[in-house]
This record gives sequence, C-alpha cells and structure tokens, in this order.
Amino acid sequence: MPVIQNNPPQTHLILGMQWGDEGKGKIVDVLGETCQVVARFQGGANAGHTVKFNHQQYILHLLPSGILRPHIQCIIGNGVVIDPISLLEEIETIEACGIEVISRLFISENAHLILPYHKMIDQAVEEAKAGSKIGTTGRGIGPAYSDKTNRTGIRVGDLIHAKDWKLLIRERVAEKNEILEKFYYQHPLDPDVIIDQLVVFLNKVGDCIADTTALLHRAIHSGQKVLLEGAQGTLLDIDFGTYPYVTSSNTTVGGVCTGLGLGPKQIHQITGILKAYTTRVGNGPFPTELDNALGEHIRQHGGEFGATTGRPRRCGWFDAAIARFSVMVNDIDSIALTKMDVLDTLDEIKICTGYTYHGETLPVFPTNCHILEHIEPQYITMKGWKTNIASITRYQDLPGEAQAYVEKIEELVGAPIQIVSVGPGRDQSITRCGNS
Repeated sequence: MPVIQNNPPQTHLILGMQWGDEGKGKIVDVLGETCQVVARFQGGANAGHTVKFNHQQYILHLLPSGILRPHIQCIIGNGVVIDPISLLEEIETIEACGIEVISRLFISENAHLILPYHKMIDQAVEEAKAGSKIGTTGRGIGPAYSDKTNRTGIRVGDLIHAKDWKLLIRERVAEKNEILEKFYYQHPLDPDVIIDQLVVFLNKVGDCIADTTALLHRAIHSGQKVLLEGAQGTLLDIDFGTYPYVTSSNTTVGGVCTGLGLGPKQIHQITGILKAYTTRVGNGPFPTELDNALGEHIRQHGGEFGATTGRPRRCGWFDAAIARFSVMVNDIDSIALTKMDVLDTLDEIKICTGYTYHGETLPVFPTNCHILEHIEPQYITMKGWKTNIASITRYQDLPGEAQAYVEKIEELVGAPIQIVSVGPGRDQSITRCGNS
C-alpha cells in the first residue's frame, strides 16, 4: 500500500474525484482547523457545499468552506464566476448565524460577474434543447464563462476601475436584450435594475475586492498553511469530464493554477474526495447507476438531493475505474472517503472494478459518452457490515467488513485513503495513521 503522509503540507488542494457532491465542503472545514487561508478557484453558485457542526447545517455556494472557521481568511479566485445577488444572500445568511464574513473575505478583481441576462440565456438555451438537455442548474454559469472566453464579460474589478462601468452595463444589456428578444422571445431586461443591484453589491463587498493572486502568494511565502478548494468533481471538468454533460470550467488540478494564479510547484499536497458510492446530478451516462429501489434507498439514507437545486441525485455503486482516472489526471496523493455510514444497512455492497467494451477490457476510464453508453461494468461483491458506524472515531474500531471495503477501494484505486468520514459532523472523521 502507498505510504500515507502524516505531516500536513503547507499548500493543500482538495478536489472532487467523481461527478461532484463528494463532501468536499466538510473535508475543507475539518482540515481548515489548522490552516490560515482557504481559496476557491473555479465554478459558481451552481456548486453547493454542505457543512454541519453544533447541530447546525450550512450550505455554501460561493463562499469558501473555510468561512465557518473564524480564524481563516477566505479567497474567491479569478477562476470563479460570481453572481452578486447570490453572494450577498449567502453572506447575509452566514452573518445571521453570528459569523463575521466581510473582514475575512477577499474577492479577485479579475473574477467575472454573472448577471441576470446570463441566467435568462442559460435557461432559454437549455429549454430549447428539448430531448438533449444537459441538465444545467440554470444559474448562468455557462453563458458567463462564454462571455469570458469571448472577451465580452464584466469583471468585478470593472466596478471599481472602469471609467464608467454603468455605461458598460448598459451596452452589454442592450446587446443581450437583442438576443433574448429575437432568438428566445424573452422580455428585455432593464439595465437600471441591474445597475442598482451592483451598487448594493459594491456597498457591501467593495472593500473585499483585491489582487487575490498577490495576496495568496504573500500568504504562501510567509509560511501560512493554505487550503485550495474546488467545486464539482473531476468528471464534470470541461476537458476531462463526460462531455458534453459537464460544467463550464476546469475542475481538475490545472484549474487551480489558472483559477488562482499559482504555479504547479506551489501545490504541495493533493487530496481527492471520494464518496463510498457514486452519485451524479443531471443528465449523462452513469455506468453503475442503480435505477431501482436500492438506488432510492441510498438516496434517501444519504440525503442525496442537490444542495443548490434540491434535485434528487442519481445513485450507484462505487466505481473504481472513475477513481483511478481521477488519480491519474490529478496526481492524487491521498484520499478522503466520505459517507461510509450510508452503506450501514446493506447486506452486500458491489464495487465496479472496470469495464468491457465490445468484449474487450478497457484499460482506462473512457470519457467519451458514445463509448460509455455501451460499456459493461465488471463487479466484485463485498460483505456489508450491518452496523451503525457513525459514532466510531478510530479506524481499528470499524467492523472488519468496513475496513475490508476501505482497503479494497484503496487497492483498486492506487492511492492511500487517509480520512474515512462516517457522518456529516466535524467530529465524524476518522484519520488513518500508517496502516491503522
């Protein structure tokens, strides 16, 4: 078995290894206890990180999960697309819980804004696809990234540096209104309403807007411990995911460098987050999906409903082929395995070890959907532990069957499992030391 590193790294990256919803928020919150900075590098308000402590559940969309630790500085990097209204609502919700936000939040001046026309276009385009919908959240993520690529986007820094940002808004709204009216038969937007919303946004977070790349480099060079937080998961990456059923940003390791302005050598440790089974939201191929009563049992027992939209997640067996692919493209050092407790009631648990395609064994997970639609998963069956493990705090106290399940996944995936999560609470995380 690969050697588990016991010394915490200075700069630690947390990535999802499946289709998202693996429990990254909880792991960032747990590891954040010993960190000074948490930085988010991609995605938008379509992501939802759920963290639970002191009998209170927090759902975060744009704020880094470190915001729940009062000593942590939180960075929203340039790779994130920011919905001003959503961010203000989220800040208000967190502040209402007695948590200080503004003095600890830093927003990249190079991050792009999601404006109301992005949401309208997103929803109109998805609706027009009829039977070929991707299953987006309709939050304007894709259109905002498209404007970024087309060099027609509006960045946070424009609101404080542009000579006349209000004129810029009026010009963009006029352009988008023409598209909305002529192609999607939508009512035009009022630019003054959007300007008023942005004025409120500036009044609240204007002092948070900063050169976050320079800030992050200063933190690293001064020896502070930094956590880098991603949204979604590897198979939703725009390049390496199950295209076109993907998100609009790079959720894999490369997105960290472009989304925060870091060099690869500044990432000292990469932890991948895996759920003890597999889920995905939206459309697209899902080789191990359990579209039956057992899948519904896992969904209900695991609370598998989208933190952002409330949509039911599709559930299936753990897929080692996906995990191996994620280890390969992200150079994963260690793994946190989450939601083990959800499998407590099962007599038997299957693990997909790989696939065959037209009778031939596939050496690597195929991201091509045309292939995925015709593959055959190969399974092994493990004995269930049939015991409530939610209160167990030491790995050696887990039932033998649960330990066997963890160690079989570790063997199949090729990376050490350092954390085993047995519930949503901060104290429900088992840290393995060596082989114990």
